[in-house]
Amino acid sequence: MKPLVVDIEDLKLLAGPNSRGHWRKKASRVKREREAAHWTLLDAKRPPLPVVVRLVRIAPRSLDDDNLQGVFKAIRDGVADAYGIDDKDRSRIRFEYDQERGAPHQYGVRIEVRPA
Repeated sequence: MKPLVVDIEDLKLLAGPNSRGHWRKKASRVKREREAAHWTLLDAKRPPLPVVVRLVRIAPRSLDDDNLQGVFKAIRDGVADAYGIDDKDRSRIRFEYDQERGAPHQYGVRIEVRPA
C-alpha cells in the first residue's frame, strides 16, 4: 500500500516545552492542533495498523531535536485519536520527526503514514 501524505497548511507549531503564555491560550492552541491532525487523517484513507508516522514541521527556522519532538505532542495525539489507539503503543504506531525550511511566513505540518 502506498504511504498516505497529507499537509496541514498555515499551522504554526510553537517551540513546544519552551513556549510561554497564558494557560487558556495554550490549551486552545493544543486543542486546535490535535483536532486538525485528527480530522485530516479521519477523512483520508489510512493504512491499517501497524504504521510508522513521519511528522514534518515546515517553518522558516529550524528547532533543535528535543523541541522538535515536543512541538508535535498535540499532532501525535491527534494521529493516535484517528486510529483509536493510545500513542504510546509502539507495537502498533511509531513516530519519526523531521523538519523542512519553508519560505518566510510559511508554516505547516506534513503527516506521512506508511505501513510498518
